[in-house]
Amino acid sequence: MPEYYQIRTIGPDLSANIDWEITHGLTPYPEAVAHMEGLQTAIRENGARELVWLLEHPPLYTGGTSADPTELLSQQFPVYNSGRGGRYTYHGPGQRVGYVMLDLAKRGKDVRSYVHALEGWVIDALAQFDVKARRADGRIGIWCDTPMGQEAKIGAIGVRIRRWVTMHGFAVNIAPDLGHFGGIVPCGIAEYPVTSLADLGIGVSLKDFDDALASTFTKFLDTLAKSG
Repeated sequence: MPEYYQIRTIGPDLSANIDWEITHGLTPYPEAVAHMEGLQTAIRENGARELVWLLEHPPLYTGGTSADPTELLSQQFPVYNSGRGGRYTYHGPGQRVGYVMLDLAKRGKDVRSYVHALEGWVIDALAQFDVKARRADGRIGIWCDTPMGQEAKIGAIGVRIRRWVTMHGFAVNIAPDLGHFGGIVPCGIAEYPVTSLADLGIGVSLKDFDDALASTFTKFLDTLAKSG
C-alpha cells in the first residue's frame, strides 16, 4: 500500500477545516475513488474536514462522462469510467494528480466559478517555475507553449460534484512518459500535443510542485470566496 503523510493547513479562516494528504508511491485508481466517495459523503453528512489529496497513479486511462469510445486508441493500460466531467485522460508516474474535496455549499454553489478557480490555481503554481500557462477558449485543460513555439497541453481538469461536495480535480505533467498518452485522444483534442515540465527542460520534483501548490493555495481560496 502507498504511504502518505498528512498536514493541516495553517492560514486564513477559510482554510481552517482543510487537510492536505500527500501520498508516496502509486495509488490504485479504484482505491482512490472509493476514498473520495467515502469522504464526499462524510463531508456532506457529518461535517468531515475537507481535503486536498496529492498523489500518483500507476499507468491507466480514465473516461469521463463525455468519453467517446473511438478516442480510446489502445488498451495497453487499465481503463476506468471515472464519473467526472470530460473525456479520456491518462494518469501515471511522474504526473501530479490533485484530488480536491471541498464543500461548495460554503463557497457560493457556483460550479463554473469553482472550475475557473481550480484552473487558476494550477496556472499560478506553474508560474512559480516561469511557465506561462493559460486557459484556451473552447479547449479543456491547461496550456502552454513548447520551446518550438507549439501550443501544448500540460495539465488536465476534471471534476465531479455531488450534493455540492467536489471530487477529482487536476493532473499536471511533471515528468511522465508522454508516449503513454498515445493510447488515447487526450480530452478529445487531437490537434495539439501534450507536454510536461521535463519536456520543457524544467527540472522540477513532485515536492517542488507540491510546494508551489501550497504557496498559491490561499489565492485559490480567496478566488472562491469572492465568487461566492
